Amino acid sequence: MFKSKSKIVMVLGLILISLVGGYLTLQRKKTEKANVSKLVESLNKAFADEWLAYYQYWIGAQIVSGPMQSEVIAELKEHAIDELRHADMLAKRIIQLNGIPILEPKQWYEASNCGFLVPTDPNIKKILQQNVKGEQCAISAYKKLLETTKDTDTTTYQMIHEILANEIEHEKDLLNLLKVL
Repeated sequence: MFKSKSKIVMVLGLILISLVGGYLTLQRKKTEKANVSKLVESLNKAFADEWLAYYQYWIGAQIVSGPMQSEVIAELKEHAIDELRHADMLAKRIIQLNGIPILEPKQWYEASNCGFLVPTDPNIKKILQQNVKGEQCAISAYKKLLETTKDTDTTTYQMIHEILANEIEHEKDLLNLLKVL
């Protein structure tokens, strides 16, 4: 009789361990799903930033006036293309994570980390300064995203690292243009 009680206790112990393990797995999956949801939200904010940055550069290239206008226009257009490429990268990653990129352009401003600085003055220095502010905000936002994904999502981390490097380069390009004006 003693042997059967110990077997029962052992079986009950194994069942308890299995139940606890299943519960912990379920909790981990809920946490992972919540983390992915938060990541998709952060990526959508960055996606919105990139579309607004694209437009910021594009419209600036259309209206800018002042010394070195052709060089500045070329730089703004090049940066606009990069921002559009970043938006594409972010949209693809959002979809890979089973999310949906922001579908309505009017929601970009609401979701954005950095907003949009309306270029009311076509002065070349003003346009460049506005874009420097935009790049500085993007750099800050991407540094936060890097920290968020550092040890949890290498795919997103590598993509954000690449985008961040481009944003830092953009800031340097704009500051160099401002120095020579």
